[in-house]
Amino acid sequence: MEVVVNGKPEQTEDGSTIASILEKRNIRKEMVAVEVNGEVVKRDDYDSLVLKDGDKVEFLFYMSGGAEKR
Repeated sequence: MEVVVNGKPEQTEDGSTIASILEKRNIRKEMVAVEVNGEVVKRDDYDSLVLKDGDKVEFLFYMSGGAEKR
């Protein structure tokens, strides 16, 4: 099946979950927030939410940093 991940079509196996896609990309679930079709998904649901053909998945990464001293 095909899902769109961060704007790019991607082939994935039927029955894929958010957790399985994160694992394939070697991304720790603590480091990302995920939206599916514009809805934020609770981290507890990453293992159980089965994606469907055509779903739009967005990974939103946490970035750290600070203000520049002048």
